[in-house]
Amino acid sequence: MIYIENGQGKIKWDSETEELLKAVIDFAVKEEGVTCGYQISVLLVENEEIRSINWEHRRIDKVTDVLSFPMLDYPSGKVYKEVYTDNNFDSSMLDGVELVLGDIVISLERAMEQSIDYGHSFKRELTYLIIHSVLHLLGYDHMQEEDKLRMREREEYILSRFNINRD
Repeated sequence: MIYIENGQGKIKWDSETEELLKAVIDFAVKEEGVTCGYQISVLLVENEEIRSINWEHRRIDKVTDVLSFPMLDYPSGKVYKEVYTDNNFDSSMLDGVELVLGDIVISLERAMEQSIDYGHSFKRELTYLIIHSVLHLLGYDHMQEEDKLRMREREEYILSRFNINRD
């Protein structure tokens, strides 16, 4: 189940964009090897709200575009499909309960600013941010150059599957 809550009022939000994000999230999750029911929640906020959340959780007092809060642990350098495969994760243990992958917070205000700064559409920026964050929930990171390249390759692959490219 994918939950999206619009907690902001500055950027117009519509059901078409919401359905696109849900489709992208579901595709990314399944591409990365999740074969059981799952939950991801997405909260859409304004700049000041994400700044507050960034301070509360990371002690960084600045606006950011997206924050990810994974609920699963991953060994360093490993991602979901390398850790929780069908061989070592028995989804029947969930007993009908969905696997909670985590939470995502996105500043739509910042996404709009970045789409203008980078010269591409708001749809492209928002979709990229959602994919980036979902991959974080699934163990990807970009602290080391090789991890960054691996993550970027997955981001671009998923974007391409939805025909969303750099404008």
